Amino acid sequence: MGNLVVAGTDGSSSSFAAVETAAVEARRRRADLRVVYALNWPVRPMYSPLDTTPINRLVSEAAERARSVAPEVTVTEAMVPGDTVSVLEAESREADLLVLGARGAGGLLGMLLGSTAASVTAHSRCPVMVARGESPETETGPVVLCVDGSPASEAAVEFAFAEAALRGARLAAVHVWLPDYAPPGTGVESAERLLVQALAGHAEKYPDVTVRHEVASGEVREVLIERSRTAQLVVAGARGRGGFTGLLLGSVSQALLHHAHSSVAVVRSRA
Repeated sequence: MGNLVVAGTDGSSSSFAAVETAAVEARRRRADLRVVYALNWPVRPMYSPLDTTPINRLVSEAAERARSVAPEVTVTEAMVPGDTVSVLEAESREADLLVLGARGAGGLLGMLLGSTAASVTAHSRCPVMVARGESPETETGPVVLCVDGSPASEAAVEFAFAEAALRGARLAAVHVWLPDYAPPGTGVESAERLLVQALAGHAEKYPDVTVRHEVASGEVREVLIERSRTAQLVVAGARGRGGFTGLLLGSVSQALLHHAHSSVAVVRSRA
């Protein structure tokens, strides 16, 4: 783990919850926290300077919430001109984790995080966590890892193990397959082998993490959304291998961002 967690804020209750989650994540990583507001004004006043005083207060309140949750974490705050996606993509270049709320405030002062979460996730250079819930320190249940065996999902596997270790949580590694579309000659045994191969080496690296393997059949998004009901975090890769045998994690991750009952982390390899 590195030394910087970035939280996007827009003054909404959802983004304040995200800031609190980010503070807990920064403490777990012994990292600094940067609270960022994107100055995404569609129309600049022609005859008066842009008054950022209300925004200053919002950002300061968000930073204070973070300090109250994790007083030992160094918290800085910034207002950055630009559209939300561009600002957060730039922030992600130096961050180890970017944390957003599930919904935004909307309007002139809003970053519209809810409507842009998928775009931010697609462009981010670091893992993106979309936070749900008001009490990040009281989360229970396992970390659920979506496994499809693709090279693109390797970063998600590493992140999930590391996050489970930081949280002292169990790891539930889930591979979902559709028996009706499986190639001839393959069955549940093949799916189980794929799961074992995808996790190979990580259990040795994280010996304190208890791992449960699960091969489930059904529609991928429905299975994972259901698993999120009892999870404290669901981890997915940004893209899958596609086709009938792949999980199409691009679409799955978007479904999780919108419909999961727990927080969701979407992970892609740094370019």
